[in-house]
Amino acid sequence: MADPLEARELRARVQETLDSFRIQEQKVLAPLGEPATALLDAVFSLLRGGKRLRAAFCFWGYLGAGGPDGQPVVRAASAMEVFQAAALLHDDVMDASDIRRGQPTAHVALAAAHREAGWYGDPGRFGEAGAILAGDLCLNWTDQLFATCGMSAQEIARGRVYLDQMRTQLMGGQFLDIVESARSWQDLSTQERVESARTVIRFKSAGYTIAQPLMIGAASAGADEATIRALSDYGYALGEAFQLRDDLLGVFGDPATTGKPAGDDIREGKRTVLVAYLLDTASPSELERFDACLGSPDLTEDDVHWVRKLAIGTAAVDRVEELIQQQAGASAVALERASLTDEARARLTELISVCTARAA
Repeated sequence: MADPLEARELRARVQETLDSFRIQEQKVLAPLGEPATALLDAVFSLLRGGKRLRAAFCFWGYLGAGGPDGQPVVRAASAMEVFQAAALLHDDVMDASDIRRGQPTAHVALAAAHREAGWYGDPGRFGEAGAILAGDLCLNWTDQLFATCGMSAQEIARGRVYLDQMRTQLMGGQFLDIVESARSWQDLSTQERVESARTVIRFKSAGYTIAQPLMIGAASAGADEATIRALSDYGYALGEAFQLRDDLLGVFGDPATTGKPAGDDIREGKRTVLVAYLLDTASPSELERFDACLGSPDLTEDDVHWVRKLAIGTAAVDRVEELIQQQAGASAVALERASLTDEARARLTELISVCTARAA
């Protein structure tokens, strides 16, 4: 099967749009002098390459609802990638992540530059402040790219409803994530833990990864309410399956492929569905050791290997795999209710497999 993310050369067209946008904004920031380069690099190092999933969902939502292919929809779709960059920049600071896509995260790179220059103050604080500002800049650029994409005022107004929803709910989802990482699960049942983790997925990941870009595109092109509802159901179900797969890769993935250290989610103390299922059937002694591993910055390779064996032995992995397949199936059923062009329906069907693949 041909890669649906390469259809209509979308990936290359998005990159070309982002490269042109960098040149444009470089001129805006030129009066700041040399420091502006570091800020631009922090953003555009994240915007090189990648799957372009969010752009693809926006693009096929628009074409699927009858919108024409052209630079306006590609520019609007590119805004989804800039929004993801904002989320990643902020997320890496909050999670104190050192590596992203095989490279130092923005705050780590900026801190290293501070040390190398021999500047005053705390390099770590400098790096975090720079990364936060870079993320804020991406939020501004998301709005700018969408508002100036070249669609009609009516199209932009229809899409903006879901763009605004996406921006607000992601911030709420990010906060929900840090709340769940901080509060105790001790008095919650397994079902309550699973539902808690799935709620975080819905608002932190599933919405802005799939559902909302898809609805932004479809609404902009004038999709009817029934189609928007069907695409919402498709997007949230598939978005959850996508994040569940990412959670498994966060424990079992190859760092050379995922671009993140092995066991990073365990090191960061993420309370995922996988963790909820693992806690459900682990023995008291296993729970004691796992509790020491979860959230430990000193997690070793041996610890990661032990957690992997425990996740398999407690059937937590099998239960997450079952949930992934359940949600992937639900997304396929929802897609059948949407009124779309044949090409868009085919691409969105193919993307179900892309988003739930067992490799990164």
